[in-house]
Amino acid sequence: MNNFRKIAVSLLVLEVIITIFFNVILYRDANNQGKRQYRVDIKRAELALSTNGSASPSDYPSIVNILPFDENYKTNNDYAVVNVNGKLYSIEYVIHDSSTEVLFMNIGLGGMIVITLFVLVYVDRKILKPFNTMSNYSLELARGNLSNPIKQDKNKFFGKFMWGMDMLRDNLETNRKKELELQKEKKTLILSISHDIKTPLSAIKLYTRALSSDLYDTPEKRQDALDGISRNALDIEKYVADIVAASKEDFLNLEATIGEFYLSSVIARIKVLYEDKFARFHTEFKINEFSDLLLKGDPDRLEEVIQNILENAIKYGDGKRVTISFSEEEDCTLISVTNSGCSISEDEIPHLFESFYRGTNSSKHEGSGLGLYIARSLMRIMDGDIFANINGDEFSIVVVLRQL
Repeated sequence: MNNFRKIAVSLLVLEVIITIFFNVILYRDANNQGKRQYRVDIKRAELALSTNGSASPSDYPSIVNILPFDENYKTNNDYAVVNVNGKLYSIEYVIHDSSTEVLFMNIGLGGMIVITLFVLVYVDRKILKPFNTMSNYSLELARGNLSNPIKQDKNKFFGKFMWGMDMLRDNLETNRKKELELQKEKKTLILSISHDIKTPLSAIKLYTRALSSDLYDTPEKRQDALDGISRNALDIEKYVADIVAASKEDFLNLEATIGEFYLSSVIARIKVLYEDKFARFHTEFKINEFSDLLLKGDPDRLEEVIQNILENAIKYGDGKRVTISFSEEEDCTLISVTNSGCSISEDEIPHLFESFYRGTNSSKHEGSGLGLYIARSLMRIMDGDIFANINGDEFSIVVVLRQL
C-alpha cells in the first residue's frame, strides 16, 4: 500500500514537471517563432514592393497593412518603415499570440493530472484497500480464527469474493464443530463400549479361573460355567459388531441442496476448469454435444462429483484421451467420463465406491480412497446413481441424474 502511494506521488510529480517543461518550451519557441515570422514577412513584402511596385498584406501571415509612410497616420499595431526605391512605406504587423495554444495545452495536461489523480485514488480505495483487508482475513483463517464473520462489502471487484470468503469461513467453522462433535461421540462410544465389555470379560475370566482350579466338582456345574462363557462371549461379539457398524456410518456428513438446474451450467464450469489443465498435460479432452435438459439435484455437488472423476482420470489413465459424453435413458440423463489406459481389473469394480478402498493401480499415487465414495454418496443424496465399467482399454464412470 505504501509503495503504491509512493509510486502515485512520483507519477503526479512527474506529470507536473512535464507540464512546466512544455510551458517553458512553448513560450520560448512561440516568441522566437513570432519574431522570426514578422521579420521574414517584412523582408518579403519589401522585395515585392521593389519588384512589382505593390504588395498585398493577405500574402503574409503577420502583416495587416501596407501603406505609404505618413507621419500623421496613427495605428494601434506595431509597424516598420522601409525605404523602397526612395519611397517610404509603413508596414503594420502583429506578433503571433501563443496564449491560446498554451491555454489549451494546460487544460489538456491539467485534465490528465486530474484523471490520473482520480484513477490513483480510486485504485487505492476500491481495489488496494479491500485487497489488503482480504489479505488480513486470509491470515486470520489460516490461524484458525473462524468466529468473526467477514464484513460484507458491495465492492464490485471483490464483493463476490468476500462473500465467498465468508462462506468458506462459515463452512470451516461448521466442519470444525462437526469434527469436535464427532470426536466427542467417538470418545463417548469407546468409553461406553469399553465399560460394557468389562462386565462379560470379567465373567469369562472368573469362569475360566474356576474351571482351571477345578472349583466345579460336578459335570452340571462345569457345563453351567461353559454356558456362561458362551453367553458373555456372545455379548462381546455383539459389542464388537456395534463398533464395526458405527465405523461404517457416514462419517463425512455430506449434504446437498436439491433443486433444479440446466446441464449446461455445470458443463460450462467444468470446461473452464479443465480445458487448460488437460492442455498442459497434452491430453486430448473432448466434451461431446448434449441436450440442455433441466435436471434434479445440486449443481455445485454435481460439479464436485465430475471433478473427482476427472482427477482420477488424470491420475490413473494413460494421459492420451479423456471424453465426457451424454445419453438419455427413460427419465434420466447419463454423463459418462471415459479415459484411455484402463489399469484395473473387472474384479475391482464392485469395490471402487467403498470408503478408503484403493485399487491395485494406486500404489504410485497419493490419495485417501474417498473420492469415488464421496461421489456415490452425493449422487444418492440427489436421488441419482453412479457406476463404473470397462470396455477394452477404456475405463468409464457413469453419473445418473434425474430429469425434470
